[in-house]
Amino acid sequence: MTSPCASDELVKRLFQWQTKPVTVEEPSPSARKSELLEKAYAYALEHGLADLSLRPLAAAIGSSPRVLLFLFGSKDGLIRALLGKARADELAFLKDLGPVRDIATVVERVWDWLVQPQHRPLLTLWVEGYARSLVDPDGPWAGFAKATVDDWLAVLAAAQPPPTRRTKVGEAQRTLALAVLRGGFLDLLATGDTARVSAAVRAQVATL
Repeated sequence: MTSPCASDELVKRLFQWQTKPVTVEEPSPSARKSELLEKAYAYALEHGLADLSLRPLAAAIGSSPRVLLFLFGSKDGLIRALLGKARADELAFLKDLGPVRDIATVVERVWDWLVQPQHRPLLTLWVEGYARSLVDPDGPWAGFAKATVDDWLAVLAAAQPPPTRRTKVGEAQRTLALAVLRGGFLDLLATGDTARVSAAVRAQVATL
């Protein structure tokens, strides 16, 4: 026979269990989907997105068009996921810059990263997504160009002193800095002339 004290303790434990908050976790991507996205991203870095076809992509990454459509919903869904991955890589780099209170230093560090040969495939993919979002604003590229501009301007703004950041002069300064970086790496991708373009970028940085 259960004693009154034991009964009270049992009721107390039941009450505590029933009143614990219930948390609902957001569903995370399946391991298989994440794995295929990484492989598809590597494929896109090498081959681009303009002429992306599911059949050769699937064959190259060890999958099938049916599986890719099941996981990503459509070809456009896969392209959106790949662009999201490219933007995530870009944001990860920008986050690694850390707190810098000097816009010229940020531009120099970003440029040093942009000129590294191993980053050319990502930059090419970025340019492709940027351009396609301008000529096909209703496709899977929608908003990509605007989002990347906002990302870079936010990083440049964080490097400005707050009083400057909130002025039209500060806005113009970071817009100019972004234009220099963007124009520089477009020239670099087209010509591969690192020395000439780097000299031009650094000459402009000295005026910031």
